[in-house]
Amino acid sequence: MACRYIMGWWPAKVVVVLNIIVLLGYGMIDCVVAGQILSAVAGGSMSVVVGIIIVAIIAWLITTFGYQIFHYYERWAWLPQVIVLCILAGVAGPQFNTSSQSHGDENPDTIIGNRISFFGLCLAAAITYGGGAADYFVYYPSHASSLKIFSMTLIGLMCSFSFAFILGIGLACGTQLNPDWEAAYSVSQGALIVEAYKPLGSFGSFCGVVVALGLVANLIVPTYSSGIDAQILGRYAEAVPRVVWNTVGVVIYTVCALAGRAHLAELFTNFLALMGYWVSVWIAIILEEHLIFRRKSGFKWETWNQKNKLPLGIAAFAAFVVGWVGAILCMAQVWYHGPVAKLVGTYGADMGNYVGFGWAAVVFPGLRWWELKRFGR
Repeated sequence: MACRYIMGWWPAKVVVVLNIIVLLGYGMIDCVVAGQILSAVAGGSMSVVVGIIIVAIIAWLITTFGYQIFHYYERWAWLPQVIVLCILAGVAGPQFNTSSQSHGDENPDTIIGNRISFFGLCLAAAITYGGGAADYFVYYPSHASSLKIFSMTLIGLMCSFSFAFILGIGLACGTQLNPDWEAAYSVSQGALIVEAYKPLGSFGSFCGVVVALGLVANLIVPTYSSGIDAQILGRYAEAVPRVVWNTVGVVIYTVCALAGRAHLAELFTNFLALMGYWVSVWIAIILEEHLIFRRKSGFKWETWNQKNKLPLGIAAFAAFVVGWVGAILCMAQVWYHGPVAKLVGTYGADMGNYVGFGWAAVVFPGLRWWELKRFGR
C-alpha cells in the first residue's frame, strides 16, 4: 500500500507483481532446500517431494491463522536455528578450506569481476526483503523512533546474513578438501548440510531436521506478504480474503519447487540475482521521495485508496525504467551479459544493482519536481 504514495496508482501495480514474484521465488527456494535436507536426513527413504510438501503445509497452516500467530512463532524460531548453526560451525569448521585462494585466468580482471558479481548476489539476497518490510513495520506504534527501527533492521540483517554467508562459503570451500562433502554436494545443497553434521551421528541428524524446519520461518514471511500484495492489485482482488491468496501462493511455489527440485543450484543463482535489480531501483526512488519531497509534509495515510489524491507516478515510473535500463546494460547473468558488464574480466561483472540504483537516483528528483509543479501531487 505504501508503494502507492511513491509510484502512483497504476505503476504501483507493476511493483506489486514484481514483489509477488520475488516472494514466491523465495518460497520455492526455501521449500526445495528444506525438502533436500529432510530427504538426506532420512537417508533417501523419504523423497524430496514429500519434504517439500511437509514444509509448505506447515507454512500454510501458520500463516492462515493471521499475524499474531506467526509473529509469536517468528519471535522464537530464530533461537534453535542459531544454536544448530553454531553447532554446524563447530563440527564442520575444521574442514573449511580457509587457505583457499581466488582463481581467475589469464585476464587479471576476471577475479575482480567475479568478486563484484558475488557481492551483487549477496546484496540481492538481502534487499529483496524490502518489498515486504512495510507489511510488518506498520504494526509498530506511530511514536516509534524511525532511527531505532532502521538500526534494528540493519543490524539484524547484517548479523544474520553475514553468519549464513560465512557458513555457506565455508561449506563450499570444504568440498575442495573433503571428498565426502563433494559427493554430498553433487546430490544437493541439503545433502551437504547433513553430511557436515555426520560426525555427530543421530544428534547431527536431529540438527539437520531443525535446520530444515527453520526454513519454515523463512517461508512464513513471503507467504503472508504475497497474500497482502495480491489484494493491492485492484478492488476486486481486495475483496478476496487474504487466506485465499495465501493458499494460492503456497500452491504456486510448491508446484514450482516440485518441478525445479532437480536444478536448484542453477535456479537459485540465476533467479536470486535477477530479483535484486528492480528492488535496488525501487529503493532509490523511495529514499528520495521520503527524504527530499516528503521530509516536511509526510504522508497522508488516509488517502491510500483514493486514486485522485495519490501521485500520478510519472516521475517514479520513468526513473524506474531508466534504472532498469542501467541494470540491463550492467548485468552479468548466465543467459545474458550487458555490454558494460562484459568490459570486466572474462565472465563480466554484475554491476546491475549499483548502476540501476544510481541512474534512478539521478533521474528521479528532477522529474518529481516537474511532476509536483505541473500536477500538484
